[in-house]
Amino acid sequence: MAAAQMTTAASSRGFLPPFEGLRPVTLKVSSLSFRTSGGLTLRSTRGLVVKAATTVAPKYTTLKPLGDRVLVKISAAEEKTSGGILLPSTAQSKPQGGEVVAVGEGRTVGQHKVDVSVKTGTQVVYSKYAGTEVEFNGSNHLLLKEDDIVGILETDDVKDLKPLNDRILIKVMEAEETTAGGLLLTQGSKEKPSTGTVIAVGPGPLDEDGSRKGLTVSEGNTVLYSKFAGNDFKGSDGSDYIVLRASDIMAVLG
Repeated sequence: MAAAQMTTAASSRGFLPPFEGLRPVTLKVSSLSFRTSGGLTLRSTRGLVVKAATTVAPKYTTLKPLGDRVLVKISAAEEKTSGGILLPSTAQSKPQGGEVVAVGEGRTVGQHKVDVSVKTGTQVVYSKYAGTEVEFNGSNHLLLKEDDIVGILETDDVKDLKPLNDRILIKVMEAEETTAGGLLLTQGSKEKPSTGTVIAVGPGPLDEDGSRKGLTVSEGNTVLYSKFAGNDFKGSDGSDYIVLRASDIMAVLG
């Protein structure tokens, strides 16, 4: 069978087209070699450097989001555990929250103009991998759509999160410690729960008239939801919480 081989022995550098005031994203790859012969084999990768954030030139002092977009100043990653142990940079969790520093003018739904529902100075939590990271005024920011914001966090505890739009905050039920036959389960064999208690609900999505359509679940309901949906959080009490969309809830248990 014929074999194809591609080798890049020297470093290569590619750039996105330049924009006024924005530094291009840089991707540097050194000594990448792979061979295809009925499959793909990666031989070696060294010196891989990826810079994801777009850097705004210092001469620009303001950044105004457009439409329903929001500019959030990202909170710093935790450098210590709750017990005071220093974390290496590889173990620090990527922040999922920050402070709103600028908002767009809103969007049009049907014939109605709808303002962005969060204000500057508000602490918010957003979906993982949402938006575009921007380095602006020496700090890391995230430029994202309002719908990517999970909720407003008025305290340091996720149980006090105020969900936005059609999102729902659920306290996850603890995994079963034993089997039906009474055998003790190890941590690795415990099945991830997909049931929990509704703690808070958002105001609902917007309809064509620009009005909020209420959700069909209420605080206190025990619900069954899709596995692997939503965003997981750990509360200060050690409990697990999840924020997901109403469409990810499959049933109310009674």
